[in-house]
Amino acid sequence: MTGDYIARGMGADKQLRLFAVTSRNMVERAREIHNTSPVATAALGRLLTAGSMMGSMMKGDKDVLTLQIQCGGPIGGLTVTSDAQANVKGYVKEPNVILPPNANGKLDVKKALGPGFLNVIRDIGMKEPYNGQTHLVSGEIAEDLTYYYATSEQVPSSVGLGVLMDKENHVKQAGGFIIQVMPFAEDAVIDKLEATLKEIHSVTDLQEQGMSPEDMLEYLMGDLGVEITDTVPTQYHCNCSKERVSRAVASVGRKDLEEMIADGEPIEVNCQFCGSHYYFDTDDLKEMLENK
Repeated sequence: MTGDYIARGMGADKQLRLFAVTSRNMVERAREIHNTSPVATAALGRLLTAGSMMGSMMKGDKDVLTLQIQCGGPIGGLTVTSDAQANVKGYVKEPNVILPPNANGKLDVKKALGPGFLNVIRDIGMKEPYNGQTHLVSGEIAEDLTYYYATSEQVPSSVGLGVLMDKENHVKQAGGFIIQVMPFAEDAVIDKLEATLKEIHSVTDLQEQGMSPEDMLEYLMGDLGVEITDTVPTQYHCNCSKERVSRAVASVGRKDLEEMIADGEPIEVNCQFCGSHYYFDTDDLKEMLENK
């Protein structure tokens, strides 16, 4: 399969649930739309990569997952949403954050985020969406999601995420994996997995060696064995439209609509996820008011 995709499978005789993704195109598309600095690209790219895999875990076709980071660092916060078909979109509050590299010479995502919270919101068509919140334990995003799974969902998991930039500050590699331990997994399997994970330097290192998502899972499992169950395409995709945006505009109060009409000026609404511009003139606004 070419382009971005997720490989899903089981490891160690179904004792482990496995997901791995290559997400370079998606992260590069986000960089182009939002004109993000390298550290903002890395932060948003990691969250988009996680969102694609977590979205693909949802059962219902209309389920929507939102990953939100509220933080005190210069990046200000991030939002990513994904559907069950692994279509993802996202934005960062301050896309132009510039920071010196960290002590390892890497993009300092941790410093860009600073202290904060991770919210995971699952809208599965119930009255109230499911909302889990944990504080950021490292600000590196992968570790924060690992912590979230352990504390909010009681699913021991290992999350790896990476974004590598080239000299022109375009995305060279991006990808990730999520390994989830089933309740009946044997201690020996968990020990072996932990030993392998300690050896892994970064996801993008594996990709630089030419590894596909399937190769990554084979490598991570070693002799524990892998059964790839399927592959799912994933992409950066915004589902905004004039109709959807007009519904959002129409949902403001009557008084606000009347004030907009009285101003006599067309209003412009911009989509935070893809940068599309939508214009509504006074006739559009009057029609919304009549339909209320």
